[in-house]
Amino acid sequence: MTPTLSRIGAEAAHAMTIQQMTVAYHGEPVLLKVSCTARAGALTAIVGPNGAGKSTLIKAALGIVPSAAGSVSFWGEPLGRIRSQIAYVPQRTTVDWDFPVNAVDVVTMGRYGRLGWFRRPGRADRAAALECLDRVGMIEFASAQISELSGGQQQRVFLARALAQEADLFLMDEPFTGVDAATETAIAGVLRDLGAQGRSVVAVHHDLSTVEEYFDDVILLNREVIDAGSVASVFTMENLRRTYGGRLTVFGDATAVAAD
Repeated sequence: MTPTLSRIGAEAAHAMTIQQMTVAYHGEPVLLKVSCTARAGALTAIVGPNGAGKSTLIKAALGIVPSAAGSVSFWGEPLGRIRSQIAYVPQRTTVDWDFPVNAVDVVTMGRYGRLGWFRRPGRADRAAALECLDRVGMIEFASAQISELSGGQQQRVFLARALAQEADLFLMDEPFTGVDAATETAIAGVLRDLGAQGRSVVAVHHDLSTVEEYFDDVILLNREVIDAGSVASVFTMENLRRTYGGRLTVFGDATAVAAD
């Protein structure tokens, strides 16, 4: 698979730009005038406490949940013109895993956006799906029913489905949450590969101890953007305290978020 950035304007500095976004549920603001960007070709983490609006930010950017105000663009284009170049990996817990389908069929679904409404996946699409399963270490489970897979294996299948889209931007909602060590290693490797290909990743992330290892940039969010930029400049103890408040605890060189 080769990057397709030339088709959507490789000169654009930002894969995603959000301006003054406000989202409210039942009249209560979840996000308030959020403005942030995700650099093209960078791995960007969205970090913040529970209830900070991290998942909502991604869903609102994709139009899954409505926003009360603000705008979103991708490489300077509206979502409708660029949707096929964006892959979304939802939280595993939001998916109905009892649907009777095997792993390779799930991954092949990622090809539908490229095929259009009236074409069925062919041999080349199945081969691409198998390649993506191999990339996430799941090729031996290609024929397994998804309901029979472990949580970590299911997460890898959904990541493979996103890879099958051959997208230029991957939006991931907590891809590392609740997975085993092997799956975390596999996902981290895929992220590194995507970055090396010049593709862009924006991921909701909760583990502060791996932000510096896995990501280039970070958006610190608590209903509003606290700070955003490169991990080296933004991911500081002062900014983390501003983001998490009293829920941030420091143990020597380790940082953890205390229970609410």
